[in-house]
Amino acid sequence: MNVEVKELTKVYGQQKAVDQISFSAGTGVLGFLGPNGAGKSTTMKMLTCFLPATSGTASVCGFDVEKQSLQARGQIGYLPENNPLYLDMYIKEALAFVAGIHKIADPATRIAEVIELTGLTAEQHKKVGQLSKGYKQRVGLAQAILHDPQVLILDEPTSGLDPNQLIGIRQLIRDLGKTKTVILSTHIMQEVEAICDRVIIINKGKIAADDTLTGLLEAHGTNSLETIFVKLTNNAA
Repeated sequence: MNVEVKELTKVYGQQKAVDQISFSAGTGVLGFLGPNGAGKSTTMKMLTCFLPATSGTASVCGFDVEKQSLQARGQIGYLPENNPLYLDMYIKEALAFVAGIHKIADPATRIAEVIELTGLTAEQHKKVGQLSKGYKQRVGLAQAILHDPQVLILDEPTSGLDPNQLIGIRQLIRDLGKTKTVILSTHIMQEVEAICDRVIIINKGKIAADDTLTGLLEAHGTNSLETIFVKLTNNAA
């Protein structure tokens, strides 16, 4: 398994944002779902070494995220929810900067590949700040996959995309999941049904469900993931 989480906990003051969760993830697309404030983004930030855990452990490709942080980060591509970008840079310039950080051997070739993969070809000569929200999301995704990481952690990756753009990015995520571990956070249930092999639902910092999409639907006797989500999380309102 490329991601191993054991009793991971994060406490802010008196509040447990994440409460002793355990799961593992291998090749494929894992939907990581939950209402606002459930602990999704906090978990992702601990996995990507942005936040230290209060207790418990997590490893990425065998590297402990606390004790071997640099090695773990080298295996991860991360698209955070707020998608921080260098708005004054041109797209190629921004990607070249990221390529330099990762010491990519042939940056020009890889940048061209990623621009095509993420559908940025028509916009590639613009500054990032000139792009629509949807194209900015594509730049964030391009940065995340540029160094060909084994694990991709994507927090609301399709935010701001129009229906045509959604189709392309969802297909890209599906394709990436054939050879990589993709952990995908989203509030769009149709997206999960279209992309994900497996689903974890987190509620109030605890895991409320962890199963394949088919298994989850069968266990609850419904063909609606939205119905299951509401049933398991409506006490968080």
